[in-house]
This record gives sequence, C-alpha cells and structure tokens, in this order.
Amino acid sequence: MTSRTSYRTLSGTSRLAGVMGWPVSHSKSPRLQGYWLANYAIDGSYMPLPVAPENFETALTSLRDLGFAGVNVTIPFKETAMRACDELTDRAKRIGAVNTVTFAKDGRLLGDNTDGFGFIENLRQEAPDTAFCSGPAVVLGAGGASRAVLVALLDEGCPEIRLANRTRKRADDLAGEINDSRITVIDWPVAPSALENASLVVNTTSLGMVGQPALEIDLTGLPTSALVTDIVYAPLITDLLAQAKDRGNPIVDGLGMLLHQARPGFHKWFGIDPDVTPDLREFVLSTD
Repeated sequence: MTSRTSYRTLSGTSRLAGVMGWPVSHSKSPRLQGYWLANYAIDGSYMPLPVAPENFETALTSLRDLGFAGVNVTIPFKETAMRACDELTDRAKRIGAVNTVTFAKDGRLLGDNTDGFGFIENLRQEAPDTAFCSGPAVVLGAGGASRAVLVALLDEGCPEIRLANRTRKRADDLAGEINDSRITVIDWPVAPSALENASLVVNTTSLGMVGQPALEIDLTGLPTSALVTDIVYAPLITDLLAQAKDRGNPIVDGLGMLLHQARPGFHKWFGIDPDVTPDLREFVLSTD
C-alpha cells in the first residue's frame, strides 16, 4: 500500500492503465484508449505492457502496487488472469476468461469479461433493428470468442443457437460446458439446410483473417433478412461479409466489437463511458 500511495503522490491525479499480452505490439488498445483520453481531456495514460508468461502474475500485482487503475489482458493471459483475480463478474465466470482487470482501492483484483458486451453493443449500434430473440443464430467456431458470443446471445434471449466447429469434439465440449438446451451442435462444413430460418450468422473463427485460410460456406439456405457478422476486422470486409452483402444480407464488421468491449474498462478506470464514433473507427484503423 505504501508504494501505491507514494506513486499517486508523485503523479498527482494522473491515472494509468494498459494492456498486458505476449506479444502486445499488435494491439490496437493503446491507440483506441489514447484517443478517448485525448478526446475527453483526461489526465491519464494507457500503455502496451509486454509480459512474458512466466512473469504475468507478479507483473499484475506489481502494476496494482504502482498505482495503476487497471489493465486489459489479451492472448495468452485471459484464463491466467481469471485465476489471479480475487473477485469475478458473473459473465467472466460463465465465459471462463478475463479481459479486464480493475484494481480496487482495498487492493483486490476485480476481473470482468467484456467481449460479449462488445459483440452485442456493436450489433445494436450498426444494426439497431436486430432482435436477438427473433430466430435461430448460427455460430461458427468454438474458441474463447465463441464462448463469449454464446453467453451473450443466450442472455439476450436467443431461442436457438446452432454451433459448428471444424473439430466437432471441441464444439460438443463447449456446448456441454455452457449446458443450455438452446445450443445444438451441427456439422462442419455447415450445410445450406442448417442455415434455414436463421436470423443471425456469426463467424468467431480466424478463418478469413489476413494470413489465414478462407472461410468456405454456402449461404444459399440463409434468408436474405438474416444479419451476418464477423468478429474478424482485418480485413474489415471479410469474404464471408462480401458474400453475404452480394446476396442482399445486412452485414456488420468486427471492428465495433473491439471498440465497444473497451468501454467498460475505460469507464471504471477513467470515470467516463466513452462514445464509439465514426471518427474513432477511422482513427483506430489508420496507421498515422
């Protein structure tokens, strides 16, 4: 506690946060949060914090003792951070990972997972007519991002989720862990008939990302009213989104999920719930 008090005496009212990862140089979070800090004229800083895996827990508590308000955590630390936290939100427990850590005044580490929040808020902003309870959703992938999306969709009242993954066992295991009768595992590759009457298709895999194989899917069974979204944002318009747009489906790219998932942490650390705007999107995507 002494080191934290001394640090804040030296730094005045300035607040510090950052993102921990290994590597972390690719993260857009410092650019994103730096934009908000400047836009709201906040006396604070948000920095990249590369930490070797064997040093993660020591580094996390050291940042707390240095007076940091909190940190985001990215690959490969989301599960490790969960174990290191003293208290977890319900959604972090259900998702099984933490991406946002807040350092409480009493020294406790409070863990949250905002990925599902970011996913839903992105769709609400970009496709405001979306009704998550209006029909089945088809979710592609069974990794950590898929888990966050599944939990979020279930919480929004989605009546049925069809889950597909290249490795069937992984999808079966994920469905079993979440243990909700609304989730049904379907075969990969997804047959056109599995898309019938769906209202939403979500790609949570890395397929279609720059440097990754393409996502090959036949959308002929999908109603043209169904929303198609991809959590990938490099490229911004993936082949899946381009294919869906060409056939008349509404689409939402994945950048907004990244932007919105950052809001809860910024709010906790710096005291403002920031806006996600077109200017912010353009700034985060630029390299200047």
